[in-house]
Amino acid sequence: MKLIVGLGNPGIEYQFTPHNLGFLAVDRIAEQCGVRVDNRHCRAQTARTRIAGHEVLLAKPETFMNLSGAAVRELVREYEVQPEQDLVLLYDEMDLPFGTLRVRPRGRSAGHNGVESVIDALGTQEIARVRMGIAPDHPVGDGARYVLSQFKKSQLAAVDQIVDLAAEAARVILGEGVQAAMNRFNRRPEEASDQGSEVSG
Repeated sequence: MKLIVGLGNPGIEYQFTPHNLGFLAVDRIAEQCGVRVDNRHCRAQTARTRIAGHEVLLAKPETFMNLSGAAVRELVREYEVQPEQDLVLLYDEMDLPFGTLRVRPRGRSAGHNGVESVIDALGTQEIARVRMGIAPDHPVGDGARYVLSQFKKSQLAAVDQIVDLAAEAARVILGEGVQAAMNRFNRRPEEASDQGSEVSG
């Protein structure tokens, strides 16, 4: 069993905010696979599907961002998932320019509370992750407020593209491995846009 977890906050008020890109990416994968992430299980909304020949559980923790690890730990135990081999995290990244994407095989949380919670709960940093950039092109005084604010209309096209790219990156990780996904998606913003046009079909 492979486990793809998107990080975010439950509730309609948070649905279209930067901190919920992980949820949006998991929903995009589910849409592409013809399933709905609406089965409540292990303190998360889940759905089963198949990707690249693997049985996959898609999950969106309902524990709120800062306690994401509690739900992920329950899912890992319930399905006997090996985090270092079978888990992929999808989440927003304030350290990356808005609309960019980076794949990493491991690492620290870089101040992301949801990722920190998952690392603490699982006791390992060896977790493949797809990071979606949300840094604005102008300084913001309150980062916590920014990540929980609704996207602007002018941002929605970029949001749609980055969610598509994240969904594709997760598929590549499962089908070809993390290194292949890094080679394909860890590019400069203009290159990522070109790549997006190549993989969207």
